[in-house]
Amino acid sequence: MERGSNRLSVHRDEEMKHELQGLLRSGRPTRVEEWHDPEPIADDDPPVAGGPVTPGSDRGSVAAVRLDLARHLGRTSFPAGPRALIGVLRDRYAPDALVEAVERLPGGARYANAQELADAVVRSAESGAEASEEPPPDA
Repeated sequence: MERGSNRLSVHRDEEMKHELQGLLRSGRPTRVEEWHDPEPIADDDPPVAGGPVTPGSDRGSVAAVRLDLARHLGRTSFPAGPRALIGVLRDRYAPDALVEAVERLPGGARYANAQELADAVVRSAESGAEASEEPPPDA
């Protein structure tokens, strides 16, 4: 007989496996009562709860982008240029959309803080979106 630090008996362990079997096979909740299911994301939840903030999206306001940049960069990253900031973002596993937005900034620029960087990122995303919306010239 195996004696370990397991709090559950063998019978309870088998019972729990049986309870989870339907969930694991179907990939969705299998209980009839809705109160057992986790609550979905609400409309008024903060943007960080719904995934990464991407510049150029409807959630890509300057304040939201600044918050996301500040969360990944911190105070010690400034003042710096885009190349140094890209390295810090990659080292701290920032979302790819955020890193790509900083990559589109001009290489010779320097930013004193996250606010200046967020302003530049949002302006760059807006100008890129406007340029892509223009129809191609007739040849």
